[in-house]
Amino acid sequence: MVCTLTGTPGVGKTLLAASYAWACQAAGWPVVAWIPAETENQILAGLDGLAVRLGMHSVDDDAETTARRVKAWMSGTHQPCLVVFDNATDIPTVRRWCPTTGAARVVITSRNRAFSRHYAPVEVQVFTPAQAAAFLTERTGLTDEDAASELAAELGHLPLALAQAAAMIAWQKISYRAYLRSLRDLPLERHLTALEGDAYPAGAAQAILLSLALAEQATLGARRLLEVLAVLSPAGVARLLLHSAPILEPGDQSEIDELLARLADTSLITFTDDGQAVLMHRLIQRVLRERAYHEARLQQAVDTATGLLATFNAPIPTGAATWGARPSVEALLEHTGTLYAIAHLADLLTPELLDLRGWCGRRLTDLADLPRGIALLQQTLVDSERLLGVDHPATLTSRHDLAYAYGTATRATEAITLLEQVLSLRERVLGTDHPDTLTSRNNLASAYQSAGRIAEAITLFEQMLADSERVLGTDHPDTLTSRNNLASAYQSAGRIAEAITLFEQMLADSERVLGTDHPRTLTSRNNLAYTHGSAGRTTKAIILLEQVLADNERVLGTDHPNTLANRHNLANAYLSAEQVEKAVILLEQVLADNERVLGTDHPNTLANRHSLASAYQSAGRIAEAITLYEQVLADNERVLGTDHPNTLANRHSLASAYQSAKQIREAITLYQQVVTDRERVLGANHPGTLSSRHNLAYTYRSAGRIAEAITLYEQVLADSERVLGADHPNTLTNRHNLAGAYGLAGRVTEGLALYKQVLADSERALGADHPLTRMMRKNLGGTR
Repeated sequence: MVCTLTGTPGVGKTLLAASYAWACQAAGWPVVAWIPAETENQILAGLDGLAVRLGMHSVDDDAETTARRVKAWMSGTHQPCLVVFDNATDIPTVRRWCPTTGAARVVITSRNRAFSRHYAPVEVQVFTPAQAAAFLTERTGLTDEDAASELAAELGHLPLALAQAAAMIAWQKISYRAYLRSLRDLPLERHLTALEGDAYPAGAAQAILLSLALAEQATLGARRLLEVLAVLSPAGVARLLLHSAPILEPGDQSEIDELLARLADTSLITFTDDGQAVLMHRLIQRVLRERAYHEARLQQAVDTATGLLATFNAPIPTGAATWGARPSVEALLEHTGTLYAIAHLADLLTPELLDLRGWCGRRLTDLADLPRGIALLQQTLVDSERLLGVDHPATLTSRHDLAYAYGTATRATEAITLLEQVLSLRERVLGTDHPDTLTSRNNLASAYQSAGRIAEAITLFEQMLADSERVLGTDHPDTLTSRNNLASAYQSAGRIAEAITLFEQMLADSERVLGTDHPRTLTSRNNLAYTHGSAGRTTKAIILLEQVLADNERVLGTDHPNTLANRHNLANAYLSAEQVEKAVILLEQVLADNERVLGTDHPNTLANRHSLASAYQSAGRIAEAITLYEQVLADNERVLGTDHPNTLANRHSLASAYQSAKQIREAITLYQQVVTDRERVLGANHPGTLSSRHNLAYTYRSAGRIAEAITLYEQVLADSERVLGADHPNTLTNRHNLAGAYGLAGRVTEGLALYKQVLADSERALGADHPLTRMMRKNLGGTR
């Protein structure tokens, strides 16, 4: 059952809903939830809090995933359940998250009377004259009924205005008529400038202004604190947030908690039941904002609140660790969104507030909540260009943040376009050697690499390294990072020897400059080990990775994300060295650790689950591998999206497992889908696309479709030689498999000639002892 409470602001809709909620709680209902609903972000945050109470919350779910899970529970529950959507504004948004089946009862409070056309209406009226007079008598102790009735009529019998009047009369110990004279002597046009359109209910604004004047005269610092509360979320401001930075002037340093207690006595604020958050009625907030705007003080309130939120934001971790701080991120988003809407309406946006909005977008990107993050960053870029200009350094940072979010969302073309713009503008505005310009060049090179444009990435990384060495010095941390990135690009291009040389130099420099235990040094050691593994030097790779793991556990701790990632890499090295059982044991252990520390849906956990499935496949445990691949594919599609590169890679691996299980038809169907998806998302020349096309050719060969296999092999070989180079390991593998297909087609002379060529190429490019070279030598002998 869903009903909606509508009525004039200040009439008591929220109080009536709260009274019903308290009654349900007193009756022992197992679930009573209160969800602010002015914006969709508020609704998502409220449903997230309910998920925690219901035991349905996962730290690494995005907001919409959690909200859908909670809505499904509410729609199917048979338990007594009450959910209040307070101060709803948009009907489609509320309808999207409101359960319409099940035993849950839903109450919607709103000033928008259109809700009454969609849900069972309950119109909340002002007090009757008799109720209003009785209320004043009870609150003040004064028995002059005629004067009480006159004052009640002046206030339009509105409960909020009557509460303000009663509090002031009782506090000042004055008569009804004395209060009424003060009320009538307070013309609104002398104190307020309308910002938000709707007219105030009769007498309400005057009554609030009288309360404000008395409270501010009696309490030093009250005005500044009240105006800050007026520009933050009406859903409540945590005391912890108010304590995070100085709010009052140096001469007003009363204790915040003491000041809040005095203001609560005036009915201007209240507290949540647990006393941990401060609440202010929206009508009181509006009066405060419009008075501050009229007196040219609203900018000061916006600036103070911005500084408060910036201090609150500072300790929130970045990257993978953000997933453990989601409640703080949601609070930051809620208050920053309210503050932004107010400043935007009053044309009071500042660079500091836009910077805070940029942080909110980055936080959402770290949480993989990309629809909300990208929308926020897009608007921030528009605001920055309008307020600061397209060339301002902060605007360039805003464009860079949006590009990063696009890249994370696999919108590579949009990301590269923005990064090219940023680099061009920074070169023109800041100069080619400015540190921010160097950073832009590095990020564009990384975007090229992610998009499979390896040659362009290497060219830019080489330029970046030379510039960093010249401008910052050979030992600057950013120069070390540039060297690392270039080595990684060499590795992606199959230039393994160059990559190892550069990684070894990078490691020596890091140990000398940063120290042997610095996290960057540990990462350098890990990267060098991984490259040795790519070169077929699995024993050396394992020795290095075991050393790095011991160092990470000692320096960072056993549960640090870097330690977990290193343990994952070591397990994969065991797998490459054909120590399959050892790899399986370690992957099962690190999967359990990732699920415990990061959560079951964290991208690192999903990657670990994918590696474990691969280990099961290598161990011949094909049925278990397929089951796990199918599970992690479903998880990737739900958490990261159907087109995320990790999802596409998982789909590719599942097709490989089908092939190993002799489910050739299923493998071909899935490979064909992956090829189509990777061509659409990553591009026809991306290494991942080439790999899927190569595997599809191999599966055609396994199905006896030799002619189709040869056609596809020849096409992929030409593409690999053009994109990756003739000596790239993937190109060599493709040439080797094409030779085998020629043999199966009866083209033995061509097959033998190609086998000999690819063996010579592999010995020259990779070395005589590389696993790929040894496999080719063995196959050539068998073919002869």
